[in-house]
Amino acid sequence: MLYEINEKALKLESEGKKIIRLNLGDPDLATAPEIVEAAYSAMKAGKTKYSSSYGENNLRQKLAERHSVKAENVVITPGSKWGIFATMFLMMKGGGNVIIPTPYWTAYDLIAKSLGAQTKLLRTELENDWKVDLATLENMIDKDTRMIILNNPNNPTSKIMDAKTLDGIVEIANRKGVTILSDEVYGTIAFTKTKSILEYNGGHKHILTTGFSKTFSMTGWRIGYIIANKMFVDNITKLNQITINNVPVFIQEAALRALEMQKQLSTKIKEEYEERAKIASKTLAKAGFKFSKPEAPFYVFPKLDGLDSEKFTLDLLDKGVAVAPGTAFGDYREHFRISLTAPSEEIKVALDKISEAV
Repeated sequence: MLYEINEKALKLESEGKKIIRLNLGDPDLATAPEIVEAAYSAMKAGKTKYSSSYGENNLRQKLAERHSVKAENVVITPGSKWGIFATMFLMMKGGGNVIIPTPYWTAYDLIAKSLGAQTKLLRTELENDWKVDLATLENMIDKDTRMIILNNPNNPTSKIMDAKTLDGIVEIANRKGVTILSDEVYGTIAFTKTKSILEYNGGHKHILTTGFSKTFSMTGWRIGYIIANKMFVDNITKLNQITINNVPVFIQEAALRALEMQKQLSTKIKEEYEERAKIASKTLAKAGFKFSKPEAPFYVFPKLDGLDSEKFTLDLLDKGVAVAPGTAFGDYREHFRISLTAPSEEIKVALDKISEAV
């Protein structure tokens, strides 16, 4: 349904209809010109050849310093989505099962099923502040469980997992010998501090995937990275060698420049999206929606009792606003997801139309 909405929105736009696009997590803010210039300068300098499938040493070293690990624990990937796919490919091929708390980013489930693995969905609820029930998690783990996937902060709820719950999940995973794959792509621009899986990661038992797309408005550049133990990094590199070979060096140079500017850029992005979240929260609460306060960009996941979000989102699209139905993220028919990835004035217009629609 997520893709059906997007295709319909594109079709309506091609017919000349104005659509306010709040259905995708693609930041509307432009990539900083300094980052673009870094890529251009690298291309002019001839950095357009094959390179290491691990990634450029200077970028790996910079990321290692940022995360207090060694460069040998870092491998560069073409976006965090590839990092997730590659990790699941290596760990889930041949079967087994993976536990995924819901609501969740749909790709986790689709990737697992494409590899012949079983997904076990651990439902969480707005009424319980989206907390993972630790007893339920432990009971779901069996001899075939190979992985737990966490998305922290979460898409679609923009909720940060509280430290006590994360402590409990890590304790269970360590005791049961299950690897955690922690997707932390929204972590560096969260409105409050997010506890990373790396804070528990003695011996690199668990795996972090993240990228530059959200933090630096670089979605189309396709660059991310994995942090894991050296053996796993070596295996990801071997997979890179027979598939993508390497992320273009000029893109890695742009990412390096982005890291140098991270403090000023991430501060600007956080301030912009936090202001948008406040606007959305005020309007949605006034219209009678229930939701958790966004703690990170870019999403709000409102609920209205009795709502059929699939019908609602299709009807809303005819009114010129594209959002995503809650059923795209699990069994959440009364919810829908708003991506605050349009200019503020457009968001205000869209929120008014959403309020009118109910």
